[in-house]
Amino acid sequence: MKALLLRVGIDKGCGGALAPIFDDGSFEFVPIPESYPTPGAATYNDRIGRKGKRLSTYVPLSRKNTPMHEDPEFLTCTYGDPTPKRVFLKKLLERDLLVFYAGLQPFATDKYKEALYIIGYFTVKKVTDFNELLEAEHEAELAESLQRYRHNAHVKRRQTFQDLVVVAGDDNCKILDKAILISQKKPDKRGRPTHCVSSKMEKALGISGLIQRSIWPRMIEGEHNVDNLVQLLELP
Repeated sequence: MKALLLRVGIDKGCGGALAPIFDDGSFEFVPIPESYPTPGAATYNDRIGRKGKRLSTYVPLSRKNTPMHEDPEFLTCTYGDPTPKRVFLKKLLERDLLVFYAGLQPFATDKYKEALYIIGYFTVKKVTDFNELLEAEHEAELAESLQRYRHNAHVKRRQTFQDLVVVAGDDNCKILDKAILISQKKPDKRGRPTHCVSSKMEKALGISGLIQRSIWPRMIEGEHNVDNLVQLLELP
């Protein structure tokens, strides 16, 4: 068993804000803006968050009626990606963990700081590489997959499915009730403060270094490290 740690959600570079963390450690998951015409995509103003406020409360005013790219989506538990991250997704096997973290900023609280936090996870049920389905002999399987993953943001776009990999979770998938801090600021090579794996998480999960950017996920391997992660997530 292994786990893939992947950054998701709105950030200052993609959306102009960070999602909120509240006084009790709870938070909202706020997706990035959708950058393609997507039929039926909900806007920030459409979606009511777990605290009862519209997600538009937490984004710049100019983004209020912007459609969201809801990926991961926790309705049917899918996450898709056609970018170089697909290579990491293809390494996941059934029962592995896909763990999501996001940048969060304090909302009416001084108990928490702006940092990176684990916000949810999937226990992997199936990984589908659409490149394998785009040839004529797989037409029926492609149609079945498009129906199965119809809630996934990339499938909703109804555009090319070239290079798309979709991870489906089983019933053991959730957004956490409270966020789990995984970062601390450390200077980069130029001396600028940068979000890196915290010293506590380095020891617990066996990973280290920069995690501020979402380009390259981090694989957590080894029985000891994965067991620590399972305990951290309070998995059954």
